[in-house]
This record gives sequence, structure tokens and C-alpha cells, in this order.
Amino acid sequence: MKIVVLGAAGQLGRQLGKVLRGDVVALTRADADLTRPAALRQALEQLHPDVVVNAAAYTQVDHAESDPGEAFAVNALALRDLATFCRHADCTLIHFSTDYVFGLDALRASPYSETDPAGPINVYGNSKLAGEYFVQCICPKHFILRTCGLYGPLQAGSAHTNFVETMLRKAEEGNLLRVVDDQIATPTSVVDLANATLGLLDSRAFGLFHVTNAGSCTWHEFAQAIFEFVKKPVTLVPIESKEFAAPARRPRYSVLSNARWIDNGYSPLRSWQEALEGYLAERGP
Repeated sequence: MKIVVLGAAGQLGRQLGKVLRGDVVALTRADADLTRPAALRQALEQLHPDVVVNAAAYTQVDHAESDPGEAFAVNALALRDLATFCRHADCTLIHFSTDYVFGLDALRASPYSETDPAGPINVYGNSKLAGEYFVQCICPKHFILRTCGLYGPLQAGSAHTNFVETMLRKAEEGNLLRVVDDQIATPTSVVDLANATLGLLDSRAFGLFHVTNAGSCTWHEFAQAIFEFVKKPVTLVPIESKEFAAPARRPRYSVLSNARWIDNGYSPLRSWQEALEGYLAERGP
């Protein structure tokens, strides 16, 4: 089985390259840019993949508010072209989406299922939802995995970061840490998500799945857990989202139910606490 991983330089893409079995070809943006459909199609045609795993995305949530064209180019229009290729090549497309397709229901207090109506409240969420629709409408053999708050091992010298690394860096700088305490979600380890993706390769239960670590927390609670695990005393101040004044609105509640994933025979992911502890233990001081 030949598997092509797009976005191989990112946190998730690098982890997928480590765990996927078979003839795995890892392509970075330099190798296959999603916003250059002709070049992308040519690269894929030369490889003749059985499975295309798309871990590439535009993820600059705040910047997307002032640059919607770029967000939609990568997260939506590129998915139209990618799904078209996969349909014509009769190969499976695995694509990753986000909990940010929700948020419009301000009173929500129970985990979202795949059948709940989406309602994004920022440009990024809308661009990802549009990409989902293209995949669903064009490519019959698809898996869409919605997930949340990804973090994982970073490549040395990479400009990418994640919430865990940002918190640890700011603590080293001695800054007072102000973290929002009114957004509830489920931070998810790319290690666990990549391992979960393995189970899809021999499956034909195509469709949309929610896949996150188990449980939920606010970002303030997540930060508290980080510093408890590393035993580092810091001053954490809980704040409301409006005090943070980010350009893009975030969902107040975006916890995803993994029930359909489990009901289809896939293994549930461990709790977010266990995943965080594992990440920090492997990361070291």
C-alpha cells in the first residue's frame, strides 16, 4: 500500500510519517503545495497512491480574519482539487478538520456529535467547514477526522509551536501568565491522533468522525496541569476571552463526542491528562 502524507513538516504530518506502515511518501509544502493544483496533481499522479493523508492546513486562526483568501485557498479550494484527484484515482483520502466548525451555539454544554449542525464563528472555522463539504461531495472514499487543540513533538529549529511549548517558554521568561478560563475543549496529542489514523487504513467505514483525547478542560486548567506535571511554580491568572482580545472569536464550548468512532470498533484515545503527562515525560526538562 502506497501512502502519501501531505503537510509532512508539521506536527501531525511528522508524526504520521513515523507511524504509518507501508510505502509512505512524506511531502512537505515545498514538494506539493496545495495552492498549486496543477503541480500537486502532477506530483500525485507520478506516485500513484492508494491513500492520501492530508495533514496540511492553514492554521493561523487570528490572521485568517484579515486574510480570508489565503485561509480558503488552503483549507477549502485546495481540498476541492485534492478530493477530485482522489476520486479520479480511486484512492482513499484522509483529511483532518477542527472543533472550530462549531461555536455558534453559545449555550452548548454537551459534546458535539457528527450529526450536530455546524456553526463556525470565525474565518478559519468557515474555511475548514468548506473543505469538509468539498471532500464529502466529491470523494466517495474519504475519512474526515475532526479534532482539537493539537500538540506534539516539534522539529528542531521549526517556527511552529503549540500551546504546551508556548506555556513552558513563557514560564522560563518569567512572565505572569494570563490564560483564558472560559473556553472548554479537549487538547489532543498528535501521537494519539496519528496512532488512531493507523486503524483507518484497512477500513471502509468511510465518513466523518470526531477523534480527540478523552475528557475536557479550559485552557487555564490545561496550563495548570502542564506546570503541575513539570513541578514548576508559576503565577497563572484566569481571564475571560474578551480580556485576551484576539482578532478571531473562539468557541466557548467545542468538546467533541467520540462515540461514533468507538461504536465503529476503533479504540478510544486516552484521557487528555494521560496524553499530556506522556508528552512531557518524553519531552524531558
